[in-house]
Amino acid sequence: MDTPLSTIAVVGLGTMGTGIAEVLALAGREVIGIDISEAAALGAVASLEASTERAVGRGRITEEERAAALARFRTADTLQAAADAELVIEVVPESYEIKQQVFRELDAVVSPTTILATGTNALSVTRLAAESQRPERVLGLHFFNPAPAMKLVEVVSSVLTAPPAVETVTALARELGKEPVAVGDRPGFVADGLLFGYLNQAAAMYEANYASREDIDAAMKLGCGLPMGPLALLDLIGIDTARTVLEAMYAESHDRLHAPAPILGQLSSAGLTGRKAGRGFYTYDAPGGQDVLPDALTPAAGAEAGAGRAVASVGVAGSGTMASGIAEVFAKAGYGVVLAARTQEKADLAKGRIATSLERSVSKGRLSAEARDETLARITAAGSLDAFAEVDLAVEAVAEDLEIKQQLFAALDKVCRPGAVLATTTSSLPVVAIARATARPEDVIGMHFFNPAPAMKLVEVVRTVLTADDVHATVRAVCAKIRKHPVDCGDRAGFIVNALLFPYLNNAIKMVEQHYASLDDIDAAMKLGGGYPMGPFELLDVVGLDVSLAIEKVLHKEFRDPGLAPAPLLEHLVAAGCLGRKTGRGFREYARR
Repeated sequence: MDTPLSTIAVVGLGTMGTGIAEVLALAGREVIGIDISEAAALGAVASLEASTERAVGRGRITEEERAAALARFRTADTLQAAADAELVIEVVPESYEIKQQVFRELDAVVSPTTILATGTNALSVTRLAAESQRPERVLGLHFFNPAPAMKLVEVVSSVLTAPPAVETVTALARELGKEPVAVGDRPGFVADGLLFGYLNQAAAMYEANYASREDIDAAMKLGCGLPMGPLALLDLIGIDTARTVLEAMYAESHDRLHAPAPILGQLSSAGLTGRKAGRGFYTYDAPGGQDVLPDALTPAAGAEAGAGRAVASVGVAGSGTMASGIAEVFAKAGYGVVLAARTQEKADLAKGRIATSLERSVSKGRLSAEARDETLARITAAGSLDAFAEVDLAVEAVAEDLEIKQQLFAALDKVCRPGAVLATTTSSLPVVAIARATARPEDVIGMHFFNPAPAMKLVEVVRTVLTADDVHATVRAVCAKIRKHPVDCGDRAGFIVNALLFPYLNNAIKMVEQHYASLDDIDAAMKLGGGYPMGPFELLDVVGLDVSLAIEKVLHKEFRDPGLAPAPLLEHLVAAGCLGRKTGRGFREYARR
């Protein structure tokens, strides 16, 4: 099955088909673009002319290369034009009926050695192949939008696909400058399979009125380094498209995490399908526009929940990395800080860690020596919580253990003056359970910083049913002063970031358990196809598998959803002491330092 793939037909000249045709033509292939719509064909030609002209203007290709690429592209309105093609890629609408009709017609037209590829991201490649007269030569070739820019291509094999056909298109993808990953046949494949479950949960979170659309999107951008928030991304993809993909995933998995959130159906039925309609979760300047306009749901600029309490001094309880980082953040912002640990020695070591961090900033030119000295001078190291007697805000950053935190808050209740705000940095425990350890639960709130605290801009502000309005206002004002972005959420397991992040990580582990794709291919798919700064297994090893398992257990216990049950592979690795980078081995092995 040694096929050169010099002539390739692309069936369907929408945005994706046109983009794929451009990639192929620029790579020296003869490309036949086929669409029953004359307008679509003319649009594809115009698009290719415009994009290659821009490429010349930017120095990416020469005028001669542009002319050659345009000469290699021709259009037709019938599948008969694909007769001489060695590869046909269909990117027609996501419908079994439409795609199967295309494959049946192609069977009667193309050579027995022609490879037939479907560009579906939601339908079963196996089901499509079974309708063909040559199922061994049918596979999935899933490009990502925009095809000229996105590096990822998922090469999808069914149980019927012949390995040589896979090898041939994989080699083609590499010649096109793409990064092919090999995956099996299941709805969503790897990238969309992980991405759309996450997007669905974000939509459900918004629908439940747990957090605003702006806060959900800001949390995932700032807390995870994602290029777009989930609701803005749903608007970009198309809410109707997302619902179609999720329906296909749910039909296959019967996992409630894939059951489309009702709001997706409601918005689709109302024609509010995202950017292409001018309105979805957000309102845009025009259909197809990208500029977000204020609407009835947009928060008023500078609107805060009333007046807060005065905060001049801050106590930070703890001696670990998070406590040191938080103390550094407050001291840099001009607050007097008391850093208290269980012993004076531990407190001094924690202050020494801050001194080292500040010195690094000075050496990199980010901080002056004078500012370093002033910051350190604002920090008092103490070996007892008694030093918190006069602070206005006490922030704990001790072990993620409910009993330990409750004991600490009971102690803070006795030490801190009346009116002091008491904040916990918990990432997974119920804030109200911590607040009830005090006689003043109305003064208690969650301030979930992200690690490393000096660098990460996000703080999840978690108010309980007992938190006073002025305490909430105080913490938001403090966040502004320390140059952090606060997002509001209720007292629910995982808050925003962890509640959306860890089910995604857990689903990635399940893919490996099921031998669906390799660690490397899954990591590559999410970085190249989803724009994630790290692949899921890279991130799991950095976070720590024990930490990840603990959060997964909390989420499963709170929401009682079988789909949130920790993957057995994660539990086995933790039981074996393979906790990630900190132990030298997790999902991967690391060199000992």
